[in-house]
Amino acid sequence: MSMFRFLPGIIIVQAATAVLVFAFVESSKANWQLYGLLALIASFMTAFWFGSIANHMKKDALARMKEKLVREREQLLVATEKEKRQAFEKTQQRIAKETNRAHAKANFKVGATVVGAVGIGVGLLSFQFFTFGLLTLLAAGGALTGYVVRARQDALTGKAARRILARRKPPELIEAETSGPTPPRLEKKPR
Repeated sequence: MSMFRFLPGIIIVQAATAVLVFAFVESSKANWQLYGLLALIASFMTAFWFGSIANHMKKDALARMKEKLVREREQLLVATEKEKRQAFEKTQQRIAKETNRAHAKANFKVGATVVGAVGIGVGLLSFQFFTFGLLTLLAAGGALTGYVVRARQDALTGKAARRILARRKPPELIEAETSGPTPPRLEKKPR
């Protein structure tokens, strides 16, 4: 395609050269300096013309390349934001899973401790240590009650936190302006 831009100039130079050679050969008293000067002028004009065409082709190629790079940069920014959001969501899920696992382990340990205290209390009652047995049972009941109250408060707090996270807007994407020769400026676009 770009070769066809130079074709008219090449044809004109060849035609002018043929005319000058033919005119020089036909005239017997030809002044070769005049014909040489005409050929030199035609060559310079054609060289400037070709230089102009080449500059325009270079500017067009540079503009296309800049536009392509801006598009790639925008795609990278969008992909990065998407990956960041996915990583944030995975991290939140992992934290919630680990928290639930820790709560389950703690619940098992507290349950085992309460069952053990109740067993000791029943054992003391059966061995005629009524006061110590009753004290142990009351302590176990109080510990269980306190743990249940705390677990309920944690559950309510967890539900409130999940509600807040559910209402929270996802992270805003930053879009870039894609036109113009200068690098794009990042700015938040209103939704």
